Amino acid sequence: MRTRAVILAGGEGQRLGVLTDRRAKPAVPFAGKYRIIDFTLSNCVNSGVFDIMILTQYRPHSLIEHIGAGRPWDLDRGFTGGVHVYQPYRGRLDTDWYRGTADAIYQNLSFVERGTPDLVLVLAGDHIYKMNYGPLVAFHIERSADVTIGTLNVTREEAMRMGVLAIDGDSRVTQFVEKPPDPPGTLASMGIYVFGLKTLAQMLTDDAKRRDSSHDFGKDILPRMVGGGMRVFAYPFQGYWVDVGTVDAYWQTHMDLLKHPPPFDLNDRTWVVHTQSEERPPVTIQEGAIVKDSMITDGCVISPGARVDRSVLSAGVWIGQGAVVRDSVILTDSFVDAGARVDRSILDKSVRIGKRARVGQRPKPGEGPGITAVGKNAQIPDRICVKRGAVIDADATPEYFSTGALRQRSRARKLRLAAGGAPPLASPR
Repeated sequence: MRTRAVILAGGEGQRLGVLTDRRAKPAVPFAGKYRIIDFTLSNCVNSGVFDIMILTQYRPHSLIEHIGAGRPWDLDRGFTGGVHVYQPYRGRLDTDWYRGTADAIYQNLSFVERGTPDLVLVLAGDHIYKMNYGPLVAFHIERSADVTIGTLNVTREEAMRMGVLAIDGDSRVTQFVEKPPDPPGTLASMGIYVFGLKTLAQMLTDDAKRRDSSHDFGKDILPRMVGGGMRVFAYPFQGYWVDVGTVDAYWQTHMDLLKHPPPFDLNDRTWVVHTQSEERPPVTIQEGAIVKDSMITDGCVISPGARVDRSVLSAGVWIGQGAVVRDSVILTDSFVDAGARVDRSILDKSVRIGKRARVGQRPKPGEGPGITAVGKNAQIPDRICVKRGAVIDADATPEYFSTGALRQRSRARKLRLAAGGAPPLASPR
């Protein structure tokens, strides 16, 4: 049977803060050389699915540039499928900004139906996992299902943020509740669905006519299918899967990759994660530098006396003489000057940390991760101390850290902190 994959990649990702100020969540860099969407794309091609639609919405430019014609994934093809990127548009019919996950596909239904695939595999573009979709599709066909949902067991706290299912002895779904405050169980939806084309088209068309619908798969389509007695089945997944939707989750997933052995092995040659790679020179580690339990990408320079512990450095990162980087994620072309210290932090692209500056710090016993995040192109002046859990805006210049600006921003952020926002910024040392 011919399967077409539809990847929903329009997520704004507000909980990732400065990392998604200028890019969609699926386009956020990950693990040194990848983007988050690379994992879903690679799952598709490794599973033999080469007919792929990607639906974008929020700030799609970097995502579109990254995917290009799809050559790194062997998707630069025509008659046999390939990858096609679609954005919201205005036409003669009522088309506009997507109102929900179901509406995103409905507005592109004519493209989904083109060529008449037998099955439609609906995927999210912002999860980190390795999955062969072949057994999932076979499971769907064997049970003559109307829809099959990829599922996994999660903690009760995680279940409150996901769609939760109840199933019978044959894995048929008997209940589906989206983001319940009091979860009836811990079997959760992964946001992976297999539909027959006709069933999907009918459900989306009916949903589009309902004024009481939020036009979302989890909130509307799936509960309605279960309640209507349709054949809805749950496919069990046992592997590593993370929705890197928050700064803490993004940081923790990187730390997971540095474990021995890692729960997700990027060195597995039987399941290659493909990406659009840059041409960079080899890594340079100079005399006296120490690198421990870290991932260092092409083009990085580790200067004499520098130390990098349990960290991930993307392409072109420069660590100055005597600088220390611990438990951190540093993105492309960032610069940590001599004597600086970066601890439990995420630095976006092209950030510059001044000499002897301090960014982030280790938590005290009983405290949470408290990850410090620095936006793209920000410049941290010499000897400035950026506090644990602070957020530095993209393009921040040295003037951003002047005493007067710090007082104003600190006051504003204290108010936000009282309402659950970010902690105060920084202070000069």
